[in-house]
Amino acid sequence: MTYINAERVLPAELIRDIQKYVDGKPVYIPRKSERKKSWGEKNGTREVLLKRNKEIYLKFLNGTSIVDLTETYYLSEKSIRRIIRQEKMVET
Repeated sequence: MTYINAERVLPAELIRDIQKYVDGKPVYIPRKSERKKSWGEKNGTREVLLKRNKEIYLKFLNGTSIVDLTETYYLSEKSIRRIIRQEKMVET
C-alpha cells in the first residue's frame, strides 16, 4: 500500500481537525462500501480458483480418483471433497 501525503490532497482545515485525534500517525481511510472489491477480485485470484475448482470437479466426474486429485493439485483430501461438494451444489 502506498501512502499519500494528506497536505497534497486534503484542505488544511480538515488536516487540523484530524490532527486533534491522530497527530502524526498513519491513518487508513476505508473505501466507500459501494466501491469495495471482493477477495481476489483485484488480482484475479478468485477467477483462477473458480476455474481450478471446476476443473477438479470435471476430472472427478470423468473418473479421476480423489487421491489422484490430491496429488495433482497439492490439496488435502478434505479440500478436494469440499470442492466437489460445492461444485455439485452449483450444478444443481
